[in-house]
Amino acid sequence: MTYVWGRHPVFEALRAGRTVDRLVIAEGTRALGLLGEIIQTARERGVDVQFVDRRALDRLSDRANHQGIVAEVADFNYRTLDDLVAAGSSATVAPLVLVLDGLEDPQNLGTLIRSAEAVGATGVVIPVHRAVGVTPAVEKASAGAVEHLPIARVTNVVRSLVDLKQRGYWVIGLDPGGNQAYDQIRVDAPIALVVGAEGKGLGRLVRETCDALVRVPVRGRVGSLNAAVAGSIVLYDILRRRKSGA
Repeated sequence: MTYVWGRHPVFEALRAGRTVDRLVIAEGTRALGLLGEIIQTARERGVDVQFVDRRALDRLSDRANHQGIVAEVADFNYRTLDDLVAAGSSATVAPLVLVLDGLEDPQNLGTLIRSAEAVGATGVVIPVHRAVGVTPAVEKASAGAVEHLPIARVTNVVRSLVDLKQRGYWVIGLDPGGNQAYDQIRVDAPIALVVGAEGKGLGRLVRETCDALVRVPVRGRVGSLNAAVAGSIVLYDILRRRKSGA
């Protein structure tokens, strides 16, 4: 078992049918709005609901911003790359997979997962090594989006990209040195959008495996955007252009 904290992440875990063993709520918290709905849903599912001293929640959540609620849940269920491809093949629009090459910041990962889920992406691919996985901090940053988007953990990102290419995906790498702007790419084909690590960007072999490298132009004095911001911009532009038929 592991822990999820924050009202939206806990609510989405319940809504998605994830196994929740226990719900721990800070004493004195008013059961109104979303919190009241969480408590009602938990009790309907037979989940043990306990009211405890807020300091107990601080210990369970490493003093993170738990918003007065912590859930004890089953470990996160990672999918396989085959699962993501299968989901894409049954989609009514061209599939879109987000591939993350070594992100280490939980906030960035959570933000990108939230953006990918919001635009209707097929799934997210993250590496097993030298990268953050789905932690409680990531669940909080994603506002519970991790519960509704398949996430595959792979041992080799390059091999996974080659696999996707063989299955008809066009692999697009997001890179400040890309030779074309992000809004110039075609979006009607299955897409694997690759976002690199904070600071380091895409690894050399990953960059060489991409079919195209695109950039998000900036006019200010800062040379590039945060990985989560840049990735979210491109994800939403793909959605916009697909809806408009561009």
